[in-house]
Amino acid sequence: MNLLPVLLIILMSIIAFVAMGVDKRKARQHQYRISEKTLWIVALLGGAIGSYLGMIFFRHKTKHLNFRIGFTLLAVGQLTLLFWIYFIRDYR
Repeated sequence: MNLLPVLLIILMSIIAFVAMGVDKRKARQHQYRISEKTLWIVALLGGAIGSYLGMIFFRHKTKHLNFRIGFTLLAVGQLTLLFWIYFIRDYR
């Protein structure tokens, strides 16, 4: 069983979660922010679960419909992909 996909998603999710927290703190302090493009790229590269959890935990970007829907769908997609890799594909 290859653990690389799981490790990638865990690492990228940690990075995404931290990025959401840092961006929220910078928003409160009226400082230079992390771009939305960067947040999306991290989510697309495997950090959607962390992005979603960071959005909920820090209450950040929750008013943006594209983040609420997009991060949720990406997180479900990444979880589904992991499920397929480890349970369905190996079952065949």
